[in-house]
Amino acid sequence: MTRIVSVEGIARRFPGLTVFQDVWFGIERGEFVCLVGHSGCGKTTILNILAGLDRPDAGNIVVDGMEITGPSLDRAVIFQGHALMPWLSAEANVGFAVSCRNPGWGKSKVRDAARAALAKVGLTDAAARKPSQLSGGMKQRVGIARALSVEPKLLLMDEPFSALDALTRGSLQEEVSRLVTEAGQTAFMITHDVDEAILLADRILLMTNGPQARVAEVVHNHLPRPRIRADLHHMPGYHPLRDHIMDFPITRSRTLAGTAPADYDARNPPAVHLGG
Repeated sequence: MTRIVSVEGIARRFPGLTVFQDVWFGIERGEFVCLVGHSGCGKTTILNILAGLDRPDAGNIVVDGMEITGPSLDRAVIFQGHALMPWLSAEANVGFAVSCRNPGWGKSKVRDAARAALAKVGLTDAAARKPSQLSGGMKQRVGIARALSVEPKLLLMDEPFSALDALTRGSLQEEVSRLVTEAGQTAFMITHDVDEAILLADRILLMTNGPQARVAEVVHNHLPRPRIRADLHHMPGYHPLRDHIMDFPITRSRTLAGTAPADYDARNPPAVHLGG
């Protein structure tokens, strides 16, 4: 595989407080990576730096050979809130992103691309509705369609399902997994939901508690795809994988917070292979 993202020693500091430091990791092309950690360890800040919406106090991030200096359509974000423009229809919200990505396209071509993106998330019949006429799950589907419509090099997700009910969250997680796999899309998501990470990720980065948070361990998830949430607990290797990850935020993240073993290498955190 080819590495498309290199996070190189980034840190976020305030006077008297280092939120995280010496964070290193890479993402391979077509890989789905989840970052798991308690509130306060800087997960959202790391995603915002990847999106170009924030700058690190140390280190840098390279995407496809270019250092990030600001936002780009090469990196699409699905936010925790839907972030749709309320005065535009679902089709127009997606079409706006398509037209930004392809400024030379005519209206009919943009419309066709927007409709095709909505069809992929099952919203063909809701194309003319405005956000106020959509359920929470439908709004997030529009956000997913909008992000994927620009064919980004990197899809970034900031806990996009956390505000949804359990049934809607589960169906959207599976849908995102399917769409990302079908498109060969590279994806990075932050979450505190262990089962969500197991369902979606190829690798799971475990962060210690802040302050001075860091990536303490990398878990390689070898559960076979496709993965269905309702069937996860029946899959061989699932329970050892889940138990290992659950033990981290409960015990090990606190033990390691602010300190590191003598043999710890920030550039190559300990790796664990589970699930297969």
